[in-house]
Amino acid sequence: MALTALKYTVQEKALILGIESSCDETAASVLRRQADGSFEILSSIIASQDEKHAPFGGVVPEIAARAHMQKLDAIIDRAVTDAAVEYDDLSAIAATSGPGLIGGVIAGLMGAKGLAMSLDIPLIAVNHLEGHAVSPKLAGECPFPYLLLLISGGHTQLLSVKGLGDYTRLGSTVDDAAGEAFDKSAKVMGLGFPGGPRVEKTAASGDPSAVKLPRPFKGKDHADFSFAGLKTAVARAYEASDKSDQANADLCASFQQAVCDVFDDRTRRAMALFRKDISAEIDSPQRFVVAGGVAANKKIRSSLEALCNAQNFTLLAPPLKFCTDNAAMIALAGAEHYALGNFDAMDVKARPRWPLDGESARHNPASGFGKKGPKS
Repeated sequence: MALTALKYTVQEKALILGIESSCDETAASVLRRQADGSFEILSSIIASQDEKHAPFGGVVPEIAARAHMQKLDAIIDRAVTDAAVEYDDLSAIAATSGPGLIGGVIAGLMGAKGLAMSLDIPLIAVNHLEGHAVSPKLAGECPFPYLLLLISGGHTQLLSVKGLGDYTRLGSTVDDAAGEAFDKSAKVMGLGFPGGPRVEKTAASGDPSAVKLPRPFKGKDHADFSFAGLKTAVARAYEASDKSDQANADLCASFQQAVCDVFDDRTRRAMALFRKDISAEIDSPQRFVVAGGVAANKKIRSSLEALCNAQNFTLLAPPLKFCTDNAAMIALAGAEHYALGNFDAMDVKARPRWPLDGESARHNPASGFGKKGPKS
């Protein structure tokens, strides 16, 4: 994050407006940061676009960008009003500037630039993934370092997090993200959009051992993921089924169990790599953070909690309402950067790709053909 001209003074107490528009939620939030580093979320407004994208079974970028432009001003105004503050009270504007669907990112970032210029306050360009990375702090204390599993429709990554801006990628998907596998499986089965919650609901009455499905990379000595083959296997199993309600439930339950098993196996490997990365003893207690939209799946959370108990890790996660894309996490990341005086110039660009760990991403581009989705 580049420093702008030193015309702004960091205030001990600050009000940060966060703006999120990286995919299909238009969101704004106001956060108050105290001098001791504690914070309070004063408002968090999210406008979903699910109804607009449901007929297509997935997010249509052009529709998403148009909806952001139509809703953004009203969502920001409501966030400020609900926070019971005035625009002139704001200390800085933090906005997602990538990664994501470029039309939506541009809409939110341009709105943030206009506000920052008109109010003469700093602009903070936030990496959407960093918003997820710090989001567990929305539930309570989450000190560094920790092992982070980011799981969503656009990204599936395991990272060693040593501090703000200090990230080392331990594993990533080589093809599809986990959330995409959920959405595409739901689309094939005609369950509707968004797919993740529909699959989880349908799986509740199913037998997780009913359908034999692959566990990609299980047992491998790295921490990477692959979900394309699993997604294809679900499509083939559906075509071969009688497509009854029970068959659908069994397939969803079997798919969900396969995903849990993959997360268990890949995360177990990453835990060993994490301890090595931070030079920790093999049996010393550590922290494990799971964030992103897929982290809202209760079966996956339960499976990861059991793994953490077995591996001497403490599981930390954001509240369920802050797992999916939201502006509170963007405001929080912005507040952390604000305290350090990390401000951005008005010519900062929107970025469709922006890995958290730029160095390892350059040396190991896990998705060289861009298959990981809009937020890799």
